[in-house]
Amino acid sequence: MSLNDTPSGERIHIGFFGMRNAGKSSVVNAVTGQDLSVVSDVKGTTTDPVYKAMELLPMGPVVIIDTPGYDDEGQLGELRVKKTKQALNRCDCAVLIVDGVFGKRAQDIELERLFRQKDLPYLIVYNKSDVSDKEYADGLSLSSFSKPDMELLKNRISLLIKTDGDAKRIIGDKLNDGDLAVLVVPIDSAAPKGRLILPQQQTIRDILDADAQAVVVKENMLAETLHKLSVRPAVVITDSQVFKRVAKDTPDEIPLTSFSILMARYKGFLSAAVKGASALSRIENGDRILICEGCTHHRQCDDIGTVKLPAWIRSFTGKNPVFEHTSGREFPEDVSAYRIVVHCGGCMLNEREMRYRMKTVLDCGIPFTNYGTLIAHMNGILERSLRIFPEITME
Repeated sequence: MSLNDTPSGERIHIGFFGMRNAGKSSVVNAVTGQDLSVVSDVKGTTTDPVYKAMELLPMGPVVIIDTPGYDDEGQLGELRVKKTKQALNRCDCAVLIVDGVFGKRAQDIELERLFRQKDLPYLIVYNKSDVSDKEYADGLSLSSFSKPDMELLKNRISLLIKTDGDAKRIIGDKLNDGDLAVLVVPIDSAAPKGRLILPQQQTIRDILDADAQAVVVKENMLAETLHKLSVRPAVVITDSQVFKRVAKDTPDEIPLTSFSILMARYKGFLSAAVKGASALSRIENGDRILICEGCTHHRQCDDIGTVKLPAWIRSFTGKNPVFEHTSGREFPEDVSAYRIVVHCGGCMLNEREMRYRMKTVLDCGIPFTNYGTLIAHMNGILERSLRIFPEITME
């Protein structure tokens, strides 16, 4: 990903839902101006959700999601419907495509119920107005073959998305003009070649947007860098993997936190993550711990999620729990068997999906936390790592 790309987690996710042959894929292709999805008269052509990141005026950077028909049948059909339901959890808004020849049927009504249940803004579109003269009062009647109709649809979708209010900040709201932030970035075998990982990129940009200054160093250069600086940094931000060393090299009067803690705050689940971290003290032998990655990447021999974090948890607790892992878009619907769920910072997931995952866990009475918060807790520096955020309490 280039530095100019808008990451998926920062894009508006727009889902298109409906029954087979309602014309979802035709509408998606017409809205995007691309052959994003295969179009056919054969029912069930779309067999899995299709995701496409793109620029869509007047909304800007979006992810378009074309889903399988909600009335799909058979064993494979049930799996496709399940995938469609999962796609709902990452949508910021939904478009229900109804076959205008037949009108709403049971599956369309069920989808509406799910939209309301998930508090998801949605729009009803009655497709095929070119072959149907029926009138519908609760949605738009249009044809995927009409360019004016598609422009109208894009503008109506844009009205579903609330863009008012102050933009969320990663750390910039805690900085003043001219402040200096020191970022500690380890470069090891797990670091991507030739680039910084997404939370580091986003944090640097947010610091610059605040008219502050960013100094980036490796962990072995932090102490020397702090000694050379003529002004005290407003904050030191570290990769969680070197939290312990960075805490030792950072004077106590300098605020300290991590990229992972910043991402938890940015995605709206830091308070839950702080409360969830304390549950680690109750872990016993054989307890199941779920560790979740929001992205998929090649696993290194010292991968933090599958290698380092389990080792640190075993060392901290003195117990031998059972670790299970998920990555990417996969996330279990039932987490009741787990003692604690530990998630990454969620930089590749949008806020709605992260909140859905957190709610799924908390509704089962299971503690929910993330990598950086848990690592700070295990190193006895969580309270220190939260000082810059007085609105977050340890209780």
